[in-house]
Amino acid sequence: MSLTSNTANTVHLRVALTLAMAGCIALMAGCGGGGDAGSPDGVAAASDTDGTARAQATSTWTRVASEGKSFTVDGVKTVRYGADGKYVYKSVSSTGKCSNSFFGSDPNVGVSKHCDVKGSTDTPPPPTGVDLTDPRKKDIAMQLVSSAENSSLDWKAQYTYIEDIDDGRGYTAGIIGFCSGTGDMLDLVEYYSGNTPGNVLAKYLPALRKVNGSDSHSGLDPNFQKDWHTAAKDSAFQKAQDHERDRVYFNPAVNQAKADGLRALGQFIYYDAIVMHGPGEDSVSFGGIRKTAMKKAKTPAQGGNETTYLNAFLDARKAAMLTEAAHDDTSRVDTEQRVFLKNGNLDLNTPLSWKTYGDPYTIK
Repeated sequence: MSLTSNTANTVHLRVALTLAMAGCIALMAGCGGGGDAGSPDGVAAASDTDGTARAQATSTWTRVASEGKSFTVDGVKTVRYGADGKYVYKSVSSTGKCSNSFFGSDPNVGVSKHCDVKGSTDTPPPPTGVDLTDPRKKDIAMQLVSSAENSSLDWKAQYTYIEDIDDGRGYTAGIIGFCSGTGDMLDLVEYYSGNTPGNVLAKYLPALRKVNGSDSHSGLDPNFQKDWHTAAKDSAFQKAQDHERDRVYFNPAVNQAKADGLRALGQFIYYDAIVMHGPGEDSVSFGGIRKTAMKKAKTPAQGGNETTYLNAFLDARKAAMLTEAAHDDTSRVDTEQRVFLKNGNLDLNTPLSWKTYGDPYTIK
């Protein structure tokens, strides 16, 4: 009797343990530990309360849309449509819709489905190099701009530079091309005069205010260029040029590029664009150029490919340059920035070799 009883008790115990373990496994799956049934890859759920699915990455597939929603991919990607291990697959370029009609069939009738893209696209790759605020990188950026603006890598020699280049902006001067007709030269001289009262350029402030917005030299000639050369020997004026360059151009460009998920090359591309086109929002200013590019490609911060986006930005930048006769030489894009991009040098690492206006340059 005791042997039979023990045997029965053992069987009951094993059954109980088996049922308990099954319950635990089911509980774990219900808490998100099991992924999609029948799918060994597993895909995190996506939120599309705003009408557009938010991609959430796994090691193999990334959810891009729930059934009925539209989605966008960079380049040509493999997208699967279905649920619970039953999928149809399609190569998709640009945009698509997570629907039976788009994919040509219903892989799992009566079940709510979703679309996943092969590979993870929601997070840009982590930067592997320093950004443009690094002193060495910043100096490289200054040399690159100087090669296009002054046909020289010696950007520190440009504090004294001043001439009218007949682009409708009056005098262009200094390390970044401050212009008497666009307001940044006025801001510079006001800042310099605030720190150094009675300087040789302070007397031109009334004239600079009057010619702002035009190409006029009224009140500046005949001695403004000579006095600019004199001021450029003053270290306080050199520091003022550095300050205004960073405040108006460098810092805003780099900060926006970093927010867009761009590394040092992209930061420089933004900086060079804002130097030439200004920080405005019209179609041929930096803000407008960026908006045009973003209609063609997503930024890395939006889940886009960095090279694809930068090519779109350079396309928009080149189009803006061609609207002005003074900027119709686009070599700073074609044989400089595009060269670095084609070489995959997203961190703007040296050595660098390029051409502007046909002249070759190298930074080792």
